[in-house]
Amino acid sequence: MKQLFRLLKILILSRFQSKVGAMDETVVHFRVWPNDLDPYLHMNNGVYLTLLDLGRVGLMVRSGMMKLAKREGYYPVVASEAIKFRFSLLPFQKFSIVTKMVGWDERYFYLQQRFMVGGKVAASAFIKGSILSKKGGKVSPPEMFSMMGLPHESPAFPPMVEKFLRMDEDLR
Repeated sequence: MKQLFRLLKILILSRFQSKVGAMDETVVHFRVWPNDLDPYLHMNNGVYLTLLDLGRVGLMVRSGMMKLAKREGYYPVVASEAIKFRFSLLPFQKFSIVTKMVGWDERYFYLQQRFMVGGKVAASAFIKGSILSKKGGKVSPPEMFSMMGLPHESPAFPPMVEKFLRMDEDLR
């Protein structure tokens, strides 16, 4: 796994950070390393998507979803994602990934993730994901939240998520 050391960092640090709710925002901090760069010496667009996985791991660990998923034989998958870049991340630059679940329906979780540098958004992404069971089938968000003792009702989606969902439908 290309991001093994970053994953270990998230798994270790998350255990010592305060617990959060499934709808709370989490932040993980990184730096752009030489192996993240493309030939133009800024972070490769594919690396952004890989690092978003790590931001979601941070949320899952700190909210308790990871512990439940591991115990029940569940694992998260991305069904679709869209990202918008505002400015490049450069060699050795520090940045943060802010992750927040913005809602869910009967089949999918929806998250917004942002790459932040000095209070400015370098890139913003929307993710549609689900939880699968190793025994087969999907675990619905309401079912997952029920097992965690959390409310099952999703908040209203922000307008940007509505646009993402329309784009996602167009690709069907």
